[in-house]
Amino acid sequence: MAIIQKEIEVVGSKGKEKVLALFDSGATYSCIKKEIAKKLERIIKLPSPLKLTTAKEGETVEAKEVVRLDFYLYGYRFSDEFIVIPELSEKIIIGALTLEKWHMGLDFKKRDVIIDPEVTKLRLL
Repeated sequence: MAIIQKEIEVVGSKGKEKVLALFDSGATYSCIKKEIAKKLERIIKLPSPLKLTTAKEGETVEAKEVVRLDFYLYGYRFSDEFIVIPELSEKIIIGALTLEKWHMGLDFKKRDVIIDPEVTKLRLL
């Protein structure tokens, strides 16, 4: 597991906000604190709760909601679903599934997120 922090702009239908995001290759899903999600977008109830294991040994949380948001990093637009966690320690965590979806890499030596500009091009098929 490795973590890099970067400021991103998160955008929903209700507004936008700049936040310090944790890019965490050890987190499966991307997650967001409920108070931030409520400000930005309509929250959707999951059909059934999702039980997640935390980094703390033996601790789990139950997620019942999700939200779909866009986020901007280095001028590039990305979008994904974020699991809403009320007691999340960070405002936003960008997890491995989002990193993989958008072909993002983490450069731990430079503490940077690597973006492939080809992936961000809009293509209509």
